[in-house]
Parts: sequence; C-alpha cells; structure tokens
Amino acid sequence: MTRLKGSDLSRVALRTPLLQATWNYERQQGLGWALALEPVIDRLYPDPAERRLRLAEHTAYFNTQPTFASLALGAVASLEEARAEGHGPSGEGIARIKAVMGSALAALGDRLFWSTLRPFAACLGVLLALDGSWIGAAALWLSYNAVHLLVRYRGVRWGYVQGPAVLDDVLRRRVSGFVRWLALAGSALVGVVVAEMLVPGGQPRLVSFQVLLAGGLALGIIAAQRSRPSPTQWALGLGGLCALATWFHA
Repeated sequence: MTRLKGSDLSRVALRTPLLQATWNYERQQGLGWALALEPVIDRLYPDPAERRLRLAEHTAYFNTQPTFASLALGAVASLEEARAEGHGPSGEGIARIKAVMGSALAALGDRLFWSTLRPFAACLGVLLALDGSWIGAAALWLSYNAVHLLVRYRGVRWGYVQGPAVLDDVLRRRVSGFVRWLALAGSALVGVVVAEMLVPGGQPRLVSFQVLLAGGLALGIIAAQRSRPSPTQWALGLGGLCALATWFHA
C-alpha cells in the first residue's frame, strides 16, 4: 500500500505559485493544477500508463482563488490516495468535488485576499510611506504575504488532513471573522491616511488640494463598485495620466 509522504505534500506546495503560469481561456488553471499535483500522482501510481491517465484527468478545467487553491490540492491529494487504495471516489467523483471546492474557495478567497487583505496592506504601506520612507513598501509586502504565503504553503497539509471537510463551517467562520477585523482596521487606516494628507504636521493643506483629494476618494469609491479594468483600460488610463502630467509640467 503506497501512502503519501510529507515530502510529497511539500513538493505540491512549492509548485502552487505556478498554478496560473499556463492560464488559458479553455482550461484556466487546469494545466497548473496538474503540474502542482504531479508529485502525488507519481507517488501513488507506479505504472507509467496509469500515471499518465490520472495526470491527464487533472488537466481538465479548474478555477479558483489562487492562494486558496492549496486547500483544494491537499484535499484532492487525500482523495487520490484513497482512490489508489481502492476505496476512494472515481475520476468523475473527484472532478465533481474539485468543481464544488473551486467555487466555494473562490468565494471565500476573493473576499479575503482581493477585497479585504490587499486594500488593508495598501493603506498600511501608504501610511508608512507618506514621508518617503522605504518602510511603507516593506510593510505592504510583509502584511500581505504573512497571510498569503502561510495559506499557500500550509494549506496543502490542511487540505490533506481534513479532505473535502476542510470547507466546513469552521473555516468559513474563521475567514469571516478575520475579514471583519481587517475591514475595521482598514477603515481606521484610511481615516488616518486622509487626516495625515490633509493636515501634515498639524498644518492644513490648501483648499484646492483638499477638494482634489475629496474628488479622488469619491472617484475611487465609485470605481471600486465596478468590475476590475481590463489591461487595455489600464494602459489607456495610464497613458492619459502621463500626457496630463507632461502638460502640467510644461
């Protein structure tokens, strides 16, 4: 009976940053998923033909929040282990479980990482960089990656130990609690950043600056309610800002 080793799970975790390296519209993260899971398949299936078949199954369509994908990889590794022992789900069953986990983890992960943790880290970095210090950039990187890298590399083991049950109510409650805490802290940071920009060192800024800052914040709030801009829109927007900055400089 072949069992997975800790080194196999570590190899899966080390491959998770490449999950989206071959992202495409047909299979999205499917090829990256198969690459990350390859150490598991190699360990469990000694026959080369069967190994190729199992690996090909995992190149099918898959998509979720990239960091939380580690939990799904660990859970599917445990299912593949049971399947290799003869009492796990079939290939179709694993595909269905992957689809359910992908959707559920995407909802949790997007809320945590894109909508809460990333804005919090950005506000913290801006606050510490207002005086031109490099500490702001370091704080932004550390505050985001302290959570991101922990989940990415430890998530494979968490998923393997718990299997598909990793998506139970405990995980949802913990994520929701952490999101609420980050949202409150982020709101406080925004207030401190705005106050520091309006009254740096106790000296109020010009009214024109205050109006521009208020307009920028309002525009940012409106833009945040819309879908993320496409690369073309980003390029056009940055090009317009550069042209405007050149005109003012001249």
